[in-house]
Amino acid sequence: MSTSDQLRDEAERCLRALAGDGARLRDDQWTAINALVVERRRALVVQRTGWGKSAVYFVATRLLRARGAGPTVIVSPLLALMRNQIDAADRAGIHARTVNSSNTGDWEQIFAEVEAGAVDVLLVSPERLNNPEFRDLVLPKLAAGAGLVVVDEAHCISDWGHDFRPDYRRLRTLLAELPPGIPVLATTATANSRVTQDVAEQLAGDDALVLRGPLERESLHLAVVTLPTAAQRIAWLGDRLGELPGSGIIYTLTVAAAHEIAGYLSDRGHRVAAYSGQTEQAERLQHEQDLLDNNLKALVATSALGMGFDKPDLGFIVHVGAPQSPVAYYQQIGRAGRGVDRAEVILLPGREDRDIWAYFASLAFPPEPTVRQTLEILQSTDRPLSTGALEPHVDLNRTRLDMMLKVLDVDGAVRRVKGGWTATGQPWSYDRERYDRVTAERRREQQTMLDYITTTTCREEYLRRQLDDPDATPCGRCDNCTGRHWPADVTEKSTTQARTRLHRPGVDVAPRRMWPAGVKDDLGVSGRIPPTLQAETGRALGRLTDIGWGTRLRALLAAPDTDVPTDMLDAVVRILAAWDWPARPAGVVTIGSRSRPRLVTTFGRQIAEIGRLPYLGELTPVGDPTPRRHNSAQRLRSVWHTLTVPPDLATALRTTPGPILLVDDQIETGWTMTIATRLLKESGAQSILPLTLATPN
Repeated sequence: MSTSDQLRDEAERCLRALAGDGARLRDDQWTAINALVVERRRALVVQRTGWGKSAVYFVATRLLRARGAGPTVIVSPLLALMRNQIDAADRAGIHARTVNSSNTGDWEQIFAEVEAGAVDVLLVSPERLNNPEFRDLVLPKLAAGAGLVVVDEAHCISDWGHDFRPDYRRLRTLLAELPPGIPVLATTATANSRVTQDVAEQLAGDDALVLRGPLERESLHLAVVTLPTAAQRIAWLGDRLGELPGSGIIYTLTVAAAHEIAGYLSDRGHRVAAYSGQTEQAERLQHEQDLLDNNLKALVATSALGMGFDKPDLGFIVHVGAPQSPVAYYQQIGRAGRGVDRAEVILLPGREDRDIWAYFASLAFPPEPTVRQTLEILQSTDRPLSTGALEPHVDLNRTRLDMMLKVLDVDGAVRRVKGGWTATGQPWSYDRERYDRVTAERRREQQTMLDYITTTTCREEYLRRQLDDPDATPCGRCDNCTGRHWPADVTEKSTTQARTRLHRPGVDVAPRRMWPAGVKDDLGVSGRIPPTLQAETGRALGRLTDIGWGTRLRALLAAPDTDVPTDMLDAVVRILAAWDWPARPAGVVTIGSRSRPRLVTTFGRQIAEIGRLPYLGELTPVGDPTPRRHNSAQRLRSVWHTLTVPPDLATALRTTPGPILLVDDQIETGWTMTIATRLLKESGAQSILPLTLATPN
């Protein structure tokens, strides 16, 4: 038997230990393993979900460790994925450990085990790559002693991909600094030709071995059901959920929608739970386990339940709302049907999807003046600045600011150190052409997703062509291929029940309790807002991200100034009737609006008339209007001097014995309401009950 045959035989035995006695290596799996173990090359494997990409790196690990190599270091994006990988490794006799933000107390012990040679696989979250201590003290030792480096979900490296993550871009530096002879494997299930080329170039230029297979999923039966309203869509889901096989995932575009739909389906008697990035970690783990154990019919989830969740017998995936990219859609539906013969994949698109896409598009890389301003601030100080310290000086919210700093870090313009960020002084240019091309690509992807909804051709072939799969052919299984479409009829009873649920009025609005950092020098406030200047918990008719009131509220606030529609006013009256306030309001005050003065003033006056309360007047806008601001410190500065209490309102407040209902059209960041409350309380108001039509989330 040749050396190559002996190695393949050993690899087959490793695979059977991992996946069972009937497992056999695919040809491309063996090609990748041979390239890593024998040739010590760098390889990119682009294969469909369930193909066996993890088997490649676990088998290669066993073979390399048997030949005296160091541990495999896997960069993996999600904790759920890590948990599944560790379980799989243990089954194959591979000792795996992980370092991530949830187990910092175990790091010292884990690194000691690595040093002692007791760890075969170390899984690292990409965020660790730029933790200063980890990057400077731990990572160089790991890289120097690694037997294999694996980059899982490698499409995250490329900003052309649907799930670009700046932390992944640091891998290029890590890979460039690896000692010669350490093999590297990158894997993904969702990469078109542009992303594949980008990742391969970052791996090894023109020298990377690229193994790309067909993306057909023979178990998936794709369909689209188009219904005109959100109520009809979730009513249809409530009527049909019991017909779907096994258990599955219902994807939504927003956190609010996940909770609304889960609540409605629970009311209908279905065993479901809501799941998002805002769900507590322990609760997320329990929900995942309940789905794995088939104790739930479905998890109603945002994309937080995506890469890495491994349940081979998922019988269906339903999307209530379309993702903005066919590539992202194919990645999510790939969770289903891996271990069953048939899985239903249904898309329920909505007209509000484009509004949500537009919001996500607003989070793109900031304009050049904002970036330059940030660099100038960092260059002007001789000490590191934390993201929180930078935020008051840069007109970006925390999420966008953090993302921008990570990109600048990768580009070499800034560096994260202990205590925050510093400027490196290296020349940096704003790559406007690339950012514009990426933006144009996003718009193109959104249009192709809209075309997917209306296509009359094979749906799976359409998606596979968007991923540049050269083997894409008609599947013969989707609704268009078979001519068997899901019925779009919905009972009136179900629609009414769904509409009632979605249009259930009332969202709690918590008051601001802390002043933002960085405003003490110019505004004179810091720390906790005194309770005597805080509002009570308020109420909003709905969230702008709701699939119920959200669509109506977005349209109202985007339209020319007008009165509040009658049905919205009626819903607000129901909120007031159900409000469990300690004492009934004694008067109504409105916050003067430059953009919608008619809407706000008439809204307040109508509420006063219906509630038989005195309308006391309006806080008057003063000064020049300020541009919209994006973070707390900037927003607070912009509204600090923009309202005043007119004398007649001040007099009325001092003689009104009870809470004031303070009315506005929307509470966006909460700072306008905070300043208005402060002014009214300083003028004699006893307590403030905020009331608004809309809140962001």
